[in-house]
Amino acid sequence: PERQAITTALAELHVYGISPDWQDFFPGAHRVDLPTYAFQRERYWLEGEELDAAGIPGDAMDSGFWDTVEREDVESLAATLGVGADDSLSAILPRLSAWRRQRREQSVVDGWRYHVTWKPLGALPEGGASGTWLLVVAGETEWTASVRTALGERGLELVTLVAGPDADRASLARELTGAGPVAGVLSLLAEDGSASAGHPDLSRGLASTLLLVQALGDAGIEAPLWCATRGAVATGRSDRVDHPVQAQVWGFGRAAALEYPQRWGGLLDLPEQLDARTAARVVAVLGQSAEDQVAVRASGVFGRRLVRAAAAAGTEQQWSPRGTVLITGGTGALGGHVARWLAGNGAEHLVLTSRRGPAAPGAAELVAELEQLGATATVVACDAADRDALRAVLAAHPVNAVVHAAGVGDHVMIADTDPAGFAGTVSAKAAGATYLDELLADQELDAFVLFSSGAGIWGGAGQSAYSAANAYLDALAEYRRARGRTALAVSWGGWAEGGMADVGDGEEMLRRRGLPPMQPALAISALAQALTADETALTVADFDWERFIGPFTVARPSALLSDVPEARRALEAGPADGAAAGNALAAELAALPAGEQERTLVDLVRTHAAAVLGHAGAAAVEADRAFKDLGFDSLTAVELRNRLTADTGLKLPTTLVFDYPNATALALFLRAELLGAQSAALPAERTAGADEPIAIVAMSCRLPGGVGSPEDLWQLVLSGGDAISGFPEDRGWDVEGLYDPDPGIPGKTYARDGGFLYDAGDFDAALFGISPREALAMDPQQRLLLETTWEAFERAGIDPSSLKGSRTGVFVGMSFQGYGAGLSQVPEGVEGHLLTGSAASVVSGRVAYSFGLEGPAVTVDTACSSSLVALHLAIQSLRNGESTMAVAGGVNVMAVPAAFVEFSRQRGLSPDGRCKAFGAGADGTGWAEGAGVV
Repeated sequence: PERQAITTALAELHVYGISPDWQDFFPGAHRVDLPTYAFQRERYWLEGEELDAAGIPGDAMDSGFWDTVEREDVESLAATLGVGADDSLSAILPRLSAWRRQRREQSVVDGWRYHVTWKPLGALPEGGASGTWLLVVAGETEWTASVRTALGERGLELVTLVAGPDADRASLARELTGAGPVAGVLSLLAEDGSASAGHPDLSRGLASTLLLVQALGDAGIEAPLWCATRGAVATGRSDRVDHPVQAQVWGFGRAAALEYPQRWGGLLDLPEQLDARTAARVVAVLGQSAEDQVAVRASGVFGRRLVRAAAAAGTEQQWSPRGTVLITGGTGALGGHVARWLAGNGAEHLVLTSRRGPAAPGAAELVAELEQLGATATVVACDAADRDALRAVLAAHPVNAVVHAAGVGDHVMIADTDPAGFAGTVSAKAAGATYLDELLADQELDAFVLFSSGAGIWGGAGQSAYSAANAYLDALAEYRRARGRTALAVSWGGWAEGGMADVGDGEEMLRRRGLPPMQPALAISALAQALTADETALTVADFDWERFIGPFTVARPSALLSDVPEARRALEAGPADGAAAGNALAAELAALPAGEQERTLVDLVRTHAAAVLGHAGAAAVEADRAFKDLGFDSLTAVELRNRLTADTGLKLPTTLVFDYPNATALALFLRAELLGAQSAALPAERTAGADEPIAIVAMSCRLPGGVGSPEDLWQLVLSGGDAISGFPEDRGWDVEGLYDPDPGIPGKTYARDGGFLYDAGDFDAALFGISPREALAMDPQQRLLLETTWEAFERAGIDPSSLKGSRTGVFVGMSFQGYGAGLSQVPEGVEGHLLTGSAASVVSGRVAYSFGLEGPAVTVDTACSSSLVALHLAIQSLRNGESTMAVAGGVNVMAVPAAFVEFSRQRGLSPDGRCKAFGAGADGTGWAEGAGVV
């Protein structure tokens, strides 16, 4: 009552004009502008029957024709069929058949037509973003300052991080790590349209955004990332694209959303200045996840949608080419299809450019074919991304129209992308479009056609650079059109009979993903319609929605396709949501014994892996064979992740097949995630007592004197044999030049005998799944230890493959013995393996990895006692429960004679290479090689 009385009194004073200090009364509050009216909108719209692919009711395409027949309107019917009113039935029937066939094809093409619209979103969820957000900028500008101020006034705590021109992935990751926990990340990097260092055709904004996404992953920051632009998209006729280069970030972001579904926030296009109302809308957008491609304007908030485009209106006057037409990428498959169509429809001269020009495969045949169609053709070697070369072509061949079809694809995940490769892919498509636009800016053209890709519309995992380049082409078309120039950007799905979809098994992969390749003749028909209708931006793709929509949305729901009726129906008719499917699978597994659980999940992984790779059944996928060896790449890895996400309901990373490299390993991971502690719990650890003996159950060895087993060693000792002999002659040693009986001679040794393994260079690389090149780069000590470890398991009666996932430790004594050091020239293909191949520290890890052992892996180097220390550590690991079993041993192979030379200078060698330990004739040490494992 007292609080209410005080509040009421303050309110009465306020309405009489006496305002208290509200900041004291409401600590932390701030003033906001009240809306003119607090609309709480819902959708009210009459929903008629579903429209067909052409945007008109099902039979309407034919109804007009049959209405004409029923009215017996001879003249209209004759005009439709293109015959005379008095022609006989024999003349009419072929034309009627052709008309019907044309209408059927037209119906197919109309079903491929889509375009992007912007849907008013109405009221957004209350609350919005809050807490501390990281604001990443390229530098301080008026726009970044206005955004910071406006959002700060809405209650966001903003910590600014400047990613300057000198920032790289590593330094950015360090700064992000030091920034502390944040609720979200808002990037304004796209604003910087200047050229990046070393890559003049790549904007700093896009290059920095790539580094930011990579660095966020390196720093382990899971907070959602939103990338903001301004003037990169146009939401309607009253809006326009002012900064098309920034649209590249939109294409990149669509790919990032598919690769990082858990930590991607979205894309946001902002006005030039943020006032209080637009700032409030931005905060609301940042606080929700249903819409991830949003434009904020003074008139409201708009969400990006792909919708069916209405059927192209029929017209008697079709677009036709004239004069000279330039086709970049003209000797490629798509360029060839376009050239044939242009030649057959009136183009007099076709200029076909490509990087290889006349040397391109099939160029001469294409020129001859075009001449038969009535056009002359000139093939020029010209990289469309080379401005000077393009200017020279245009000066030599003034053009009436342009078709920009040049470009290269990419299939690299963002985490593995390097700036140079990224820039090359973007430049191949985007730079040519920019230069054509600039060089032909003052010329009236009949057509300016940009061959874009669906990757720029809906994104593609592993295609971030390609998506960015194509999104720019779409924006450039709108930019040109807003300035009164002709432009048409067609975002294509895959084409059959050539194009990037024809690389490898690309066409089959597209079919499996719900994007069957289009027949070129029908795709060309769609292009002709778009030119006739003077359209600006169009998407042409043959979606199999039942196949496409599930995998596309399984890891991250997308509002982009929510207004396509077929996509909506496919989602509604699809299987239960992932969480429900995961619960059902977990319940099924819980009722099974542990062995059956693993078998069920291995079969699940193998089945999906086979489907992704296009195999007939799971039998083609071996459970223990590495996914990489089966043919998985970054794209198929994402597809497998999506399928498993749908069946398990788990949030799985895109790196799944790289983190768990075969079906068995992946199945064990899935079991632990689905059943938690029930399956993941390890058997109770048992620690050995201090006086409990440690059992050695097997041993193996390779020693001088031809010793290849413990039995051989025992026979050598029993017989009193001698294992010391001369230097090996197959290691590149100067056997004769090394020896000098005078210990004082530098670089010489006065001993020329030792204990050697003359077959130390031999190795079964295939058994361990190691390529010949990597085997060549490996220190023979590593190779020898792999083989002796295998032998130790076999001698113990243990199947080596059965130890995968066990807590078996590996303890190895080894020193670097100079393998690969001092080579004047490294053999081709080997240099990439030398670092791990020659490092002593790697040997224990290599053994553990090769056999799938998950206990400790330790390499020790305490000189002559290394093996003894390794055995000691193994016993300790067993006693304290770290390991349930252990492999311990040591290895030594002298790749160079340095030890002989060094000890000769110290006069520490035995001249005959034999140790006489504890004997009266002891005169120095003797060097020997070997490997032993217990």
